[in-house]
Amino acid sequence: MSMAASQPAFEASLIVVMGVSGCGKTSVGIDIAARLGLAFVEGDMLHPRGNVEKMSLGIPLSDDDRWPWLDLVGAALRQAHEEGSGLVVSCSALKKSYRDRLRHVAGGPLFFVFLEGSRTVLKARMADRRGHFFPPALLDSQLAALENPAGEELVVTVDIDAPVDRIVDRALNGLGARSQDQERGSLR
Repeated sequence: MSMAASQPAFEASLIVVMGVSGCGKTSVGIDIAARLGLAFVEGDMLHPRGNVEKMSLGIPLSDDDRWPWLDLVGAALRQAHEEGSGLVVSCSALKKSYRDRLRHVAGGPLFFVFLEGSRTVLKARMADRRGHFFPPALLDSQLAALENPAGEELVVTVDIDAPVDRIVDRALNGLGARSQDQERGSLR
Protein backbone atom coordinates (compact mmCIF):
# COMPACT_ATOMS: atom_id res chain seq x y z
CA MET A 1 0.00 0.00 0.00
CA SER A 2 1.35 3.43 -0.90
CA MET A 3 1.73 6.25 1.60
CA ALA A 4 -0.73 8.27 -0.49
CA ALA A 5 -3.47 5.75 0.23
CA SER A 6 -3.03 6.21 3.98
CA GLN A 7 -2.95 10.02 3.94
CA PRO A 8 -5.55 11.80 6.06
CA ALA A 9 -8.36 13.67 4.35
CA PHE A 10 -7.39 17.23 3.58
CA GLU A 11 -9.90 19.97 2.89
CA ALA A 12 -7.73 23.09 2.53
CA SER A 13 -7.79 24.61 -0.89
CA LEU A 14 -5.20 27.41 -0.71
CA ILE A 15 -1.60 26.22 -0.37
CA VAL A 16 1.72 28.02 -0.80
CA VAL A 17 4.77 25.80 -1.30
CA MET A 18 7.59 27.95 0.06
CA GLY A 19 11.33 28.03 0.58
CA VAL A 20 14.53 29.32 -0.91
CA SER A 21 15.51 28.81 -4.52
CA GLY A 22 16.46 25.24 -5.34
CA CYS A 23 14.34 23.59 -2.64
CA GLY A 24 11.90 22.06 -5.16
CA LYS A 25 8.88 24.34 -4.82
CA THR A 26 7.74 23.79 -8.40
CA SER A 27 8.15 20.00 -8.49
CA VAL A 28 6.53 19.52 -5.10
CA GLY A 29 3.79 22.07 -5.82
CA ILE A 30 2.85 20.43 -9.11
CA ASP A 31 2.62 17.02 -7.43
CA ILE A 32 0.60 18.31 -4.46
CA ALA A 33 -1.81 20.03 -6.86
CA ALA A 34 -2.16 16.89 -8.97
CA ARG A 35 -2.83 14.65 -5.97
CA LEU A 36 -5.43 17.06 -4.58
CA GLY A 37 -7.01 17.84 -7.95
CA LEU A 38 -6.15 21.54 -7.67
CA ALA A 39 -4.68 24.05 -10.11
CA PHE A 40 -1.02 25.05 -9.80
CA VAL A 41 0.55 28.46 -10.39
CA GLU A 42 4.31 28.95 -10.67
CA GLY A 43 4.86 32.05 -8.55
CA ASP A 44 8.03 32.98 -10.42
CA MET A 45 5.91 33.55 -13.53
CA LEU A 46 4.13 36.39 -11.68
CA HIS A 47 7.31 38.38 -11.06
CA PRO A 48 7.37 41.76 -12.80
CA ARG A 49 9.94 41.93 -15.60
CA GLY A 50 12.17 44.24 -13.54
CA ASN A 51 12.45 41.63 -10.77
CA VAL A 52 13.45 38.91 -13.24
CA GLU A 53 16.07 41.21 -14.79
CA LYS A 54 17.54 42.07 -11.38
CA MET A 55 17.76 38.44 -10.31
CA SER A 56 19.22 37.41 -13.69
CA LEU A 57 22.00 39.94 -13.07
CA GLY A 58 22.65 38.46 -9.61
CA ILE A 59 21.07 41.38 -7.75
CA PRO A 60 18.96 40.34 -4.72
CA LEU A 61 15.43 41.74 -4.57
CA SER A 62 14.52 44.28 -1.93
CA ASP A 63 11.28 44.31 0.03
CA ASP A 64 10.08 47.11 -2.26
CA ASP A 65 10.70 44.82 -5.26
CA ARG A 66 8.80 41.95 -3.64
CA TRP A 67 5.58 43.66 -2.45
CA PRO A 68 3.98 44.03 -5.92
CA TRP A 69 4.90 40.42 -6.72
CA LEU A 70 3.48 39.15 -3.42
CA ASP A 71 0.27 41.06 -4.13
CA LEU A 72 -0.01 39.27 -7.50
CA VAL A 73 0.54 35.89 -5.83
CA GLY A 74 -2.04 36.80 -3.18
CA ALA A 75 -4.49 37.96 -5.85
CA ALA A 76 -4.25 34.58 -7.60
CA LEU A 77 -5.02 32.88 -4.27
CA ARG A 78 -7.89 35.28 -3.55
CA GLN A 79 -9.43 34.66 -6.98
CA ALA A 80 -9.34 30.90 -6.41
CA HIS A 81 -10.88 31.36 -2.96
CA GLU A 82 -13.66 33.61 -4.30
CA GLU A 83 -14.39 31.13 -7.10
CA GLY A 84 -14.57 28.29 -4.59
CA SER A 85 -11.73 26.46 -6.31
CA GLY A 86 -8.43 25.46 -4.82
CA LEU A 87 -4.96 26.57 -5.77
CA VAL A 88 -1.39 25.57 -5.05
CA VAL A 89 1.21 28.30 -5.62
CA SER A 90 4.99 28.19 -5.45
CA CYS A 91 6.42 31.28 -3.75
CA SER A 92 9.61 31.80 -1.75
CA ALA A 93 7.69 33.65 1.04
CA LEU A 94 11.00 34.10 2.85
CA LYS A 95 9.91 36.47 5.61
CA LYS A 96 7.05 36.40 8.07
CA SER A 97 5.92 39.79 6.76
CA TYR A 98 5.67 38.29 3.25
CA ARG A 99 3.63 35.35 4.52
CA ASP A 100 1.40 37.70 6.51
CA ARG A 101 0.86 39.78 3.35
CA LEU A 102 -0.15 36.63 1.45
CA ARG A 103 -2.50 35.60 4.27
CA HIS A 104 -4.15 39.03 4.21
CA VAL A 105 -4.52 39.27 0.43
CA ALA A 106 -5.65 35.64 -0.05
CA GLY A 107 -8.82 36.20 1.95
CA GLY A 108 -9.17 32.62 3.18
CA PRO A 109 -7.31 30.02 5.24
CA LEU A 110 -3.84 29.75 3.72
CA PHE A 111 -1.63 26.74 4.31
CA PHE A 112 2.15 26.82 3.80
CA VAL A 113 4.44 23.90 3.00
CA PHE A 114 7.97 24.98 3.96
CA LEU A 115 10.59 22.98 2.07
CA GLU A 116 13.66 23.02 4.29
CA GLY A 117 17.12 21.82 3.33
CA SER A 118 20.78 22.28 4.06
CA ARG A 119 22.88 24.70 2.06
CA THR A 120 24.80 21.71 0.65
CA VAL A 121 21.64 20.01 -0.67
CA LEU A 122 20.30 23.29 -2.05
CA LYS A 123 23.58 24.12 -3.85
CA ALA A 124 23.66 20.64 -5.42
CA ARG A 125 20.07 20.97 -6.64
CA MET A 126 20.73 24.42 -8.10
CA ALA A 127 23.84 23.16 -9.91
CA ASP A 128 21.69 20.52 -11.64
CA ARG A 129 18.99 23.02 -12.66
CA ARG A 130 18.97 24.35 -16.22
CA GLY A 131 17.29 27.38 -17.77
CA HIS A 132 16.21 29.15 -14.58
CA PHE A 133 16.76 32.90 -14.28
CA PHE A 134 17.82 32.69 -10.62
CA PRO A 135 21.60 32.27 -10.36
CA PRO A 136 23.07 30.00 -7.65
CA ALA A 137 25.09 32.98 -6.39
CA LEU A 138 21.90 34.46 -4.89
CA LEU A 139 21.20 31.43 -2.68
CA ASP A 140 23.19 32.88 0.23
CA SER A 141 21.15 36.10 0.14
CA GLN A 142 17.94 34.07 0.32
CA LEU A 143 19.23 31.94 3.18
CA ALA A 144 20.19 35.12 5.05
CA ALA A 145 16.73 36.63 4.47
CA LEU A 146 14.81 33.45 5.38
CA GLU A 147 12.75 33.68 8.56
CA ASN A 148 11.87 30.12 9.52
CA PRO A 149 8.08 29.81 9.81
CA ALA A 150 8.22 27.39 12.75
CA GLY A 151 5.40 28.20 15.14
CA GLU A 152 3.28 30.06 12.59
CA GLU A 153 -0.24 28.82 12.05
CA LEU A 154 -1.06 26.40 9.25
CA VAL A 155 2.58 25.70 8.34
CA VAL A 156 4.03 22.27 7.58
CA THR A 157 7.82 21.88 7.42
CA VAL A 158 9.25 19.10 5.25
CA ASP A 159 12.94 18.19 4.84
CA ILE A 160 13.91 18.08 1.16
CA ASP A 161 16.64 15.46 1.44
CA ALA A 162 14.35 12.79 -0.02
CA PRO A 163 12.78 11.87 -3.37
CA VAL A 164 9.98 14.21 -4.51
CA ASP A 165 7.23 11.60 -4.02
CA ARG A 166 8.28 11.10 -0.39
CA ILE A 167 8.44 14.89 0.17
CA VAL A 168 4.91 15.20 -1.24
CA ASP A 169 3.64 12.32 0.93
CA ARG A 170 5.07 14.01 4.04
CA ALA A 171 3.63 17.38 3.02
CA LEU A 172 0.15 15.95 2.46
CA ASN A 173 0.23 14.06 5.75
CA GLY A 174 1.28 17.26 7.52
CA LEU A 175 -1.37 19.31 5.74
CA GLY A 176 -4.02 16.81 6.77
CA ALA A 177 -2.94 17.10 10.40
CA ARG A 178 -2.88 20.92 10.23
CA SER A 179 -6.33 20.90 8.64
CA GLN A 180 -7.63 18.79 11.52
CA ASP A 181 -5.95 21.17 14.01
CA GLN A 182 -7.70 24.09 12.30
CA GLU A 183 -11.07 22.36 12.56
CA ARG A 184 -10.48 21.82 16.30
CA GLY A 185 -9.43 25.46 16.71
CA SER A 186 -5.79 24.69 17.52
CA LEU A 187 -3.71 26.28 14.77
CA ARG A 188 -0.18 25.83 16.15
